[in-house]
Amino acid sequence: MGQLVVQEFVSADGFAADANNEFTFYERLDGGTAEFDRSQLEWLDTVDAMVLGANTYRMFAEFWPTPASKDEIIAPALNRLRRVVFSRQLTTAPWGDMPEAAIESGDATGAIRRIKREADGDIVLWGSLTLAGTLLAAGEVDVVRLVVMPVAIGAGRGVFPSGQDPHVMDLVSAKTYDQGLVELVYGLRTKSS
Repeated sequence: MGQLVVQEFVSADGFAADANNEFTFYERLDGGTAEFDRSQLEWLDTVDAMVLGANTYRMFAEFWPTPASKDEIIAPALNRLRRVVFSRQLTTAPWGDMPEAAIESGDATGAIRRIKREADGDIVLWGSLTLAGTLLAAGEVDVVRLVVMPVAIGAGRGVFPSGQDPHVMDLVSAKTYDQGLVELVYGLRTKSS
């Protein structure tokens, strides 16, 4: 059985998307992130599947399974993952010349429970803030990996939706990388913990 890991890149002031609900502040980093990329590559060896909302899927599908990603060291590992897209509108989810992603259009909580039971390794959810919020509220997220970027954007959308009960977490690790990136890994406590 796999764990559901939500990994989000966030600004130093805690936003995962800007006021337009876009993620463009990664482009403000100067230079490469080779050290972080190597760490991601090592972590991806433990991951079996990725789950994405429809908007994040579209962004990923335009880059990762294309020649544009050829210089990204994590591209082969990311592209080998089993892919699941949560969408009520999409009927197909192509992934370049690789097998299509499966589509889940029903109850997200029930689907993620089934995916976790079937997984040989972890399941990662990238971006997809609405889906992440739904799964956080349902208590299905096991680990949160926040990659804090040295950029403050002033306003935007956070990882944890407002109006939900507080999420109590235990710090598992904190590590700094090139370009001032800091990855904070938290295990979420269950409601009974």
